[in-house]
Amino acid sequence: MMNKKIRSDAVDQLFDAVLSLENREECYAFFEDICTVNELLSLSQRLEVAGMLREKKTYLEIAEKTGASTATISRVNRSLNYGNDGYDLAFERMNKK
Repeated sequence: MMNKKIRSDAVDQLFDAVLSLENREECYAFFEDICTVNELLSLSQRLEVAGMLREKKTYLEIAEKTGASTATISRVNRSLNYGNDGYDLAFERMNKK
């Protein structure tokens, strides 16, 4: 179930903005404006970690390849196992393309 704490008009507006983007270049323009470099790298690292966890890689392999801390890997793993299936949905759709 979606976390009610994050639901707001402002978050709706953010997601509407993301959904309006039509290609990778538009995503680069938007995310470079809205995020710091570190925020963007953190988000992309979490997605990379999730992909490796889904491939059954070990924490050590993931930490070595991504530079992610074990705390980050553990948090992503918890989301994969007990979250809203958001990672799985995104990976399934990306794999279809």
